[in-house]
Amino acid sequence: MRTGIARLDLLLRRRGTIGYALGMAVYVFVIVALYPTFKDDASLNQLTGGDSTVAALVGATGSLTSPAGWLNANIYANFLPLVVLLLTIGYGASAIAGQDEDGTLGLIVTLPLSRRRILTQKAVTLVAVAVPAGLATVLVVLAGRGFGLSLGTGHLIGATTGATLLGIDFGALALLVGALSGSRAIALGVTSSLAAASYLVSSLAPVTHWVRPLRFESLFYWAVGNAQLRTGLSVTSAAVLVGFAAVTLGAAVKAFERQDVH
Repeated sequence: MRTGIARLDLLLRRRGTIGYALGMAVYVFVIVALYPTFKDDASLNQLTGGDSTVAALVGATGSLTSPAGWLNANIYANFLPLVVLLLTIGYGASAIAGQDEDGTLGLIVTLPLSRRRILTQKAVTLVAVAVPAGLATVLVVLAGRGFGLSLGTGHLIGATTGATLLGIDFGALALLVGALSGSRAIALGVTSSLAAASYLVSSLAPVTHWVRPLRFESLFYWAVGNAQLRTGLSVTSAAVLVGFAAVTLGAAVKAFERQDVH
């Protein structure tokens, strides 16, 4: 009973979680295997070096043919966060609001567990859903050193942790919006829109002067938008991401405790 809800939710999400992790591993392997073909291609650096807007939109930081630049542009600035967000926002919107609409949440709240305990188990599931895609990415990139893609392990793990925390943050936000609205569609729409806005702010900040001051409001900036592959995930960035998740999950608990479950 103490972990039954989390285990059940994970069981229901296992195919999607495992499938996305395996798909991520295949995609990352292709990117890693292609690196020797492009690492000496000066035209790639000319493409992004001559147009800062293009560089910002594709997530190029520094040399595109450097290991950090290659991984950032092809994985960490866009694809990995997208995959993690698909998993976590989808679960977050379904965990409370979706189950309420299905009529299953009413059965869950009749169990001899407080709503705080129920929400805590769903938060644990959220973390478990977010981790596999990032873990698969790290393992494949580390194995990719055989392709000449050498990158500091600490920086790699830090950037992956940032992307994972980003997913947990927006998943927690979907939980909160779902508990407040009781609507899975609203939770999906609001959270996805805020995630897209956060991505745009982080991407455009380096090239648009009036957007630049807003970068500190973007979770993408703290997670993957500040050259984390080259410099690592800073203590400040980690604190912002963890703090946002903690505050949002705390608010979700309060909202769930007041929710009129059907």
